[in-house]
Amino acid sequence: MSSFEQFHIDFYQSNYTIEDQEEEGCNSYGSDKNLCESRKRQAGEQPAGGGFVPSDMLPSPQSYSGSILQPAYSPSTPSQLGYVDGFDEEPPLLEELGINFEHIWQKTLTVLNPMKPADGSIMNETDLTGPMVFCLALGATLLMAGKVHFGYVYGMSAIGCLAMHALLNLMSVSGVSHGCVASVLGYCLLPMVILSSAAVLFSLQGTPGTVLALFIIGWCSLSASKIFTSALAMEGQQLLIAYPCALLYGLFALLTVF
Repeated sequence: MSSFEQFHIDFYQSNYTIEDQEEEGCNSYGSDKNLCESRKRQAGEQPAGGGFVPSDMLPSPQSYSGSILQPAYSPSTPSQLGYVDGFDEEPPLLEELGINFEHIWQKTLTVLNPMKPADGSIMNETDLTGPMVFCLALGATLLMAGKVHFGYVYGMSAIGCLAMHALLNLMSVSGVSHGCVASVLGYCLLPMVILSSAAVLFSLQGTPGTVLALFIIGWCSLSASKIFTSALAMEGQQLLIAYPCALLYGLFALLTVF
């Protein structure tokens, strides 16, 4: 029994290989030596796995010089072409819309203080954010007093801006744009909002109301004429500009009082 097991182990632990078979075939059958050598050379060039490997999957001799998460330099990258992919270089949204809260605050302070000198570089801007807010505030305060005059407010504002634009272009040398006229007249409407707010609390149809209305008209016209003279370099013509401005703001005062 032991001899049979030893024979079984010797049978399965043979050292016989394919190469030995090829050598014996070449030696025994007298084959061509060149053919046998070519077969051996092809067998040596095959990969260790013994399977077919396509040529495009074989490793290229050029090695990768980059590192992990840091690709190698490429001349066609977006940064080299001058293209910036991101929002860091874009201006803020308010700046694109032309809204500058610092300038709005300075213009408001200039209107509230008629004796303060106006900055012509800031006042000569087509900023309509403040005028729209003040027109809405005037209409809202009139509505709180029981007067629905939104149409009158916007209609008189448009006609007044066109008339002042024509007048200022005749009086000034450099000329003025429609946006600048609308911006200045709209900002100077702020004292009129104060008058309409007072009309919500008490009636203005009397001597105190008339005096207050005249004071507000003078306040608005003085502020507007001061800004126009500083922005358009119209020295010595403030009274000539204040008169048509007083007529325009007098119409708003009539809406507020009556």
